[in-house]
Amino acid sequence: MRPLLACLLLALALPASAQIYKYTDANGNTVFTNQPPDGTAAESVNLPPTNTVEMQTPSIPATDNTPAQSEAPYSVLSLTGIPDDEAMRANNGTFIVGVNIQPRLQPGHQLRLILDGNPYGQASNVPSLQLTNLDRGEHSLAVAVVAGERIVQQSNSETFTVQRISVNSPARPPVTPPRPTPRPTPRPTN
Repeated sequence: MRPLLACLLLALALPASAQIYKYTDANGNTVFTNQPPDGTAAESVNLPPTNTVEMQTPSIPATDNTPAQSEAPYSVLSLTGIPDDEAMRANNGTFIVGVNIQPRLQPGHQLRLILDGNPYGQASNVPSLQLTNLDRGEHSLAVAVVAGERIVQQSNSETFTVQRISVNSPARPPVTPPRPTPRPTPRPTN
């Protein structure tokens, strides 16, 4: 059993120590091969060791649904216009938030809101983004720099509360239904 194992290990090691040969064929072309030709003088070629490169890992780990980045292209990326301790009063649920970004937005990059963990609205290159008809209650909001569908960088999420007037509130003006248009009465014909 041991001699068989030794032969198997030697057979596996042969390709790793394979030799390259160089010779000139009948047409004057230089040929490189791993098997020396019969009847032709071939010289052995000594090859330098193979280059190897170790894989580098990113220096910043992925956190809070933000992709890992070795270098963030933007030194500042945050939302502005969101109240810290009080509720956001928006009776129709519509308001605008600003984006603080430095340096300026690079070509091919756009801004997109991330509302409650999901992309919201269309991507834009304007640092002022609108939310429309947002339900009352607590929400989380972040802004992402995107290139197509790929997130390049994302801000920290901010939590805020939207306060809207209730449809049952006595402060809300009553909605009167429109009056039906009277139909003309037909006139008798003579």
